[in-house]
Amino acid sequence: MPHAVHRCSTAAESFNTAQSGQLAVHDKFHDNCFLLFRTRFHPLGVIVALKKLAGFVEPYCRSLSKYSLGSMKTDRIPIAVLISGTGRTLQNFLRHIDSGRLQADVRLVISSHPDAAGLQFAHQADIPTLVAQRRTFASDEAFSEGVFDPCRRAGVQYVAMAGFIKFVPIPDDFAGHVVNIHPALIPAFCGRGLYGRRVHEAVLQYGARISGCTVHFVDNQYDHGPIILQRAVPVLDDDTPETLADRVFEAELEAYPTVLNLLAAGRVVLDGRHVRIADGGETHSRSS
Repeated sequence: MPHAVHRCSTAAESFNTAQSGQLAVHDKFHDNCFLLFRTRFHPLGVIVALKKLAGFVEPYCRSLSKYSLGSMKTDRIPIAVLISGTGRTLQNFLRHIDSGRLQADVRLVISSHPDAAGLQFAHQADIPTLVAQRRTFASDEAFSEGVFDPCRRAGVQYVAMAGFIKFVPIPDDFAGHVVNIHPALIPAFCGRGLYGRRVHEAVLQYGARISGCTVHFVDNQYDHGPIILQRAVPVLDDDTPETLADRVFEAELEAYPTVLNLLAAGRVVLDGRHVRIADGGETHSRSS
């Protein structure tokens, strides 16, 4: 596919950070404009094909609330995603990116297991992958370098843990730039050994009436970093670990992309253990 050829630079520049996927064009303009957006910034970059613009694209797109130019001003945030298993959270990220609901560019996927099913989603999306098995490294510090050095080379700004169950120390230059989601309301039902089904079993055994999910910054203790966002769900009398897990995961599907969008917009302000969501415009770059 050729690179952008256009006669309306303003429209093309605006769409360089536009929502991904295909934009349906009203029949009235079908013969006058055609837009196709690629969802990945690498390896070829965003490709925008504009055909027979004739001045129709920009005014028409302004009339589409879903794809309004004003909603496209947030830059995509370059991230790496760390997985260990099914990759459902990664799949959710990619779906949100493809539909324009997540302003993120997944530059790298790292798995702690070579057979993690979630790697298929990265391969399907042409995202580079890496396997970093803890047992192949001599120490936690070496494992940390094996995970974060590729992230540096990929130019990521944030690392999103998505079902990554291995402990990995956070290097100083990534402090405040690694996030995770836990399937319970921290500080309850969290800590070493509490992940996946074990969390929901613990909630039911304790008799808790509310559970949920927590998106938090990652530090060098299990499930300990500052909380960014929480979503609560009810625990029902007839719940099993599986039904509760499904309900919590539905909350996760919205909560994690919401936090990544806030990070992309520079609205997450970290002050010690406290997180404030700013009105907008504040940016926080990872120190090199």
